[in-house]
Amino acid sequence: MATTSEPASGLSGPDRDRSPHQIATSRRPTYEPGSNSAEGQPAPGRRAYAEPYASVAFTVVTRAARELTVTLATQPVFDLARSAPVARRIRRMVRNQGGERALLGMGRRTLEPADLHRIDLLTLREGLDILRLGPTDSGLLPAYWRTIASSRGRFAMLCAELQHARAPGMLMIEVIGGLEQAPPDAIADAISHFETAAQGVVLHIAPDAAAARRLAGVGARCLVIDFAGVEHEHMRDWRGAAELIQAARETCGQVLLLNLRPDRGLAAQAAGATHAVFADMEPLRV
Repeated sequence: MATTSEPASGLSGPDRDRSPHQIATSRRPTYEPGSNSAEGQPAPGRRAYAEPYASVAFTVVTRAARELTVTLATQPVFDLARSAPVARRIRRMVRNQGGERALLGMGRRTLEPADLHRIDLLTLREGLDILRLGPTDSGLLPAYWRTIASSRGRFAMLCAELQHARAPGMLMIEVIGGLEQAPPDAIADAISHFETAAQGVVLHIAPDAAAARRLAGVGARCLVIDFAGVEHEHMRDWRGAAELIQAARETCGQVLLLNLRPDRGLAAQAAGATHAVFADMEPLRV
């Protein structure tokens, strides 16, 4: 893929372009057919763009006595200019135990702040272990906005403490949920607690150009957009997707797309995206 005209400033590209505040680039082998891994084993084939590195699951009992299963899995984050994995991201899935029947009669009640905080603390501890960051590696780990906003910097301090003990690489906190209602100055203040040489914040926003533009100037290193909810399967749908990417890139120097179709990588880079977690294009079986 062609190199973008602007240097990256968060999720890093080549090492020579990296400042002390950028994520360290992973030095693991790229996913090229026929290459060998560091352990001397054959590297995964071309499908490895979507395969998780590792996963872990744990159970959380909420204050309302609901039993939740939280699953964490690490995914490769690709630099679109280099067409190579440069970081690892934790994907988090929270499910209610017992399936749909367990949800009957519960209405649409959301989790309490204390439940979200507990999920984030367990995600931090378990996630750092499966990220396995070395000194030159980079990782993204999710946390709810309500945890970040209410902690007044305490969560950032805990992240730094556990990171120093377990994962000495570059750690980015991917803030999710509630950003659309949060004032930009409150977001900027929360981000400031994380800004160190080994820590930073990326913002997971709704797939909406206005949601991206309102965050101009808050200081996020990257905007994250889940393309699972964006029409981009056919080229006739791409104009809207490209406009969304362009709005995000005008707001922030780096844009990470989740669940991007692998065959849209070049078009996404041309529109301004810098990184991607590609969708698994395995055909559905029924």
